[in-house]
Amino acid sequence: MTEYLKILQTPASAPYLELSPSTLAKMRLRGDGAIYSKCGPRIIVYDVQDLDSYLSSREQRSTSEFCDT
Repeated sequence: MTEYLKILQTPASAPYLELSPSTLAKMRLRGDGAIYSKCGPRIIVYDVQDLDSYLSSREQRSTSEFCDT
């Protein structure tokens, strides 16, 4: 059986990360968001595994910690 990647376009990725689509666009511009792919001039997709990795990289144990990434 063929295994397919689970990908989401920006409008579906934003709620997954609890962000707005415009915030994701700003993060892409700055280069500090999750890894994404372009499937056309205006089609941005995110692999769910990359979104999960991004969330994991932002984990903290204390409110006094500051996350640089």
